[in-house]
Amino acid sequence: MANRAYKFRMYPNDEQKILLAKTFGCVRMVYNHWLDRKIRQYKEDKTNVTYTICAKEMAAMKKTEEYGFLKEADSIALQQSLRHLDTAFQNFFKQPKTGFPRFKSKKRNKNSYSTVCINGNITISNGYLKLPKIGQVRLKQHRIIPEEYRLKSVTVSQTPSGKYYASILFEYEDQVQEKELQKFLGLDFSMHELYRDSNGKEPAYPRYYRNTEKKLAREQRRLSKMQKGSNNRNKQRLKVAKLHEKVSNQRKDFLHKQSRQIANAYDCICIEDLDMKAMSRSLKFGKSVSDNGWGMFTTFLRYKL
Repeated sequence: MANRAYKFRMYPNDEQKILLAKTFGCVRMVYNHWLDRKIRQYKEDKTNVTYTICAKEMAAMKKTEEYGFLKEADSIALQQSLRHLDTAFQNFFKQPKTGFPRFKSKKRNKNSYSTVCINGNITISNGYLKLPKIGQVRLKQHRIIPEEYRLKSVTVSQTPSGKYYASILFEYEDQVQEKELQKFLGLDFSMHELYRDSNGKEPAYPRYYRNTEKKLAREQRRLSKMQKGSNNRNKQRLKVAKLHEKVSNQRKDFLHKQSRQIANAYDCICIEDLDMKAMSRSLKFGKSVSDNGWGMFTTFLRYKL
């Protein structure tokens, strides 16, 4: 069995936007509450609070008057938040390099939650996505989903610019066919042109962030001078967020097209193993390394080959 995800843009109505905002807040509250609980428990006797214990405590908490608002959110989404926290804790102790789980800020403008399909509680048909507690939400379905695909889960997200997306995960039977490797290509990371291949060719990388850097700096200066909580500040925040989103979309579009061209032309790609995080922190290369999106490019190549 293999998995495949489709990401569609959602267009919720005003009532659904309020329900989504409540769900984002409840998921964040559950994550932060039990992260604090785990930290205190570990400091006391060096033991971990398991997911099962957290789930039982949450069920009891929902019955209280103080935390009764948790009933308004999708219960599976709250459980998934606890699972994500438990996974983050386990990953830290297995590989400390991944970093310790951090509290989720209310001021962070990028929100998301995940829910699992159980007994047909999530369906997609005729341009609408049915979500628990939310109902039928209109979406732009730009891909035809094969009938044999089985829906597993959905991750609903909201970007800083206020757009809503649904990443829908499907499961299907995948028959791997052996293929004889005939065409090979080697890629070497390049700071200015993204990469240089074994044939000596380099793509003309447009460097989207560097080209927009002055405009971004100007808009961010305006944002910093505005009064917090004002409508003008919120409008300016959206303006800055849309600029960042445009740069991100331009970069992603270029990398998708380049990776597709290479995947169609070659059977095997050899890439040097680099620690991009360490490289971005050294010699003041942070902006240039992030602008290239080398890690994203290698990820695209990996699943397209």
